[in-house]
Amino acid sequence: MAAKLKKGDKVVVLTGKDKTRTGEIQSVDPRANKAVVEGINIAIRHTKQSQTQQGGRVAKAMPIDLSNLALIDRNGKATRVGFRIEGDKKVRFAKTTGEAI
Repeated sequence: MAAKLKKGDKVVVLTGKDKTRTGEIQSVDPRANKAVVEGINIAIRHTKQSQTQQGGRVAKAMPIDLSNLALIDRNGKATRVGFRIEGDKKVRFAKTTGEAI
């Protein structure tokens, strides 16, 4: 099945501690049904010092479930994603505006 949300999409968080915050998708894991969004779902990870990098506390964006994300349309509002055939290509479109993504 085609992906409704892809890397580089602007999304808004629908539920959880980061509700209403927006960001850009950095990576998607379709098997786990999760995505990493820049600046969202931040956790502190402790790293050990090595010869190449300084140790300490590092803030890292953790994966968030795709069901808790919604694409942002050109009006800046959350929208669902649909698929349609235009010519010979399958394209994603925003359900609120009907325009292709």
